[in-house]
Amino acid sequence: MIEQIGAGGIVLLIVILIAASLRILREYERGVVFLLGRFWRVKGPGLVLVVPGVQQMVRVDLRTVVMDVPSQDVITRDNVSVKVNAVLYFRVMDSQKAIIQVANFLEATSQLAQTTLRAVLGKHELDELLAERDKLNLDIQKILDAQTDAWGIKVSNVEIKHVDIDPSMVRAIAQQAEAERARRAKVIHADGELQASEKLLQAAQMLAQQPQAMQLRYLQTLTQIAGDKSSTIVFPIPMELIAPLLAKKSG
Repeated sequence: MIEQIGAGGIVLLIVILIAASLRILREYERGVVFLLGRFWRVKGPGLVLVVPGVQQMVRVDLRTVVMDVPSQDVITRDNVSVKVNAVLYFRVMDSQKAIIQVANFLEATSQLAQTTLRAVLGKHELDELLAERDKLNLDIQKILDAQTDAWGIKVSNVEIKHVDIDPSMVRAIAQQAEAERARRAKVIHADGELQASEKLLQAAQMLAQQPQAMQLRYLQTLTQIAGDKSSTIVFPIPMELIAPLLAKKSG
């Protein structure tokens, strides 16, 4: 009887050990297995056997992580204080490095993203921060990707979400934009006046070279104003038109 209980206990113990040794890893998971504290191999996905007491396994999620970078106080190169937050997209490419090379790769990536965001944006002026987000996103992404490569992490994208500006600075920016629009309007008006004066000068030179053309222009002007009967118009007659008539009369 004792032998049967002992055999049954051994069988039960073996079943418990086997059940405790089995791990199921999903398609997007990997298991970093340590043997007596030393790295052994990366396993998964599927059914994985881990010997209790001898081996330990750490699960690693290989899916893309969407991390919100908290709002950061940034002083731009032109000494404007703004608050900027962003979103970070990254994934683990090397499970072994992500577990061995850094204590907590999620926290480490978050802290690195915050410091990099402040450092990169602080090198640019406010106008660049507002108008060149794509370029700044790419700069931050490249820096983060290079620094997290040692942790087996690939930063695929960084997007600046919000840039909060002090209300007084918003008014100053609006005034600057209004002044810029006024300046452009004056420049366009001046260009138009310059082009018109150049055309008038060319027309005057052409008419001066051809007196007949000047006479035709006078006649055309008379024809245009002849239809207006509501006012009396005194129009000077050029001497070129009446000179032939005076010459015939004197003759």
